[in-house]
Amino acid sequence: MAEEQQLIRMAIEARKKSYSPYSHFKVGACLETWGGKFYTGCNIENAGYTATNCAERTAFFQAVSEGEYNFRRIAIVGGGEKGITEACPPCGVCLQVMMEFCDRDVFQVILAKSPEEYEVVLLKDLLPRGFGPGQLKR
Repeated sequence: MAEEQQLIRMAIEARKKSYSPYSHFKVGACLETWGGKFYTGCNIENAGYTATNCAERTAFFQAVSEGEYNFRRIAIVGGGEKGITEACPPCGVCLQVMMEFCDRDVFQVILAKSPEEYEVVLLKDLLPRGFGPGQLKR
């Protein structure tokens, strides 16, 4: 419980760095490796919307760019002008990135409203029939 709360607090801090002048919806994420390292990310919008990057992918890409590939879990927080008012699940593209780098049966996604109010779900439950590297080996 305390470990999840630490990740959520780090995600809340990352959310403060969000660059979201178009949607005004700020998202923060904190990704934890099995080795105990943490990588944070925020959403970074762009006037050309397809060039926007979600907080989850920002955290993953930062970790991978530093040679990390073994991920345990991620905490995600997000909300509009009124702050964090409900859980913020990852988009489909972010779920696909998670499928690329995570064991869907054990990777945890922490959907949080606050350090005290959150839900922990497995990647396989958010993307039950996801396509990943395993399908390419068959």
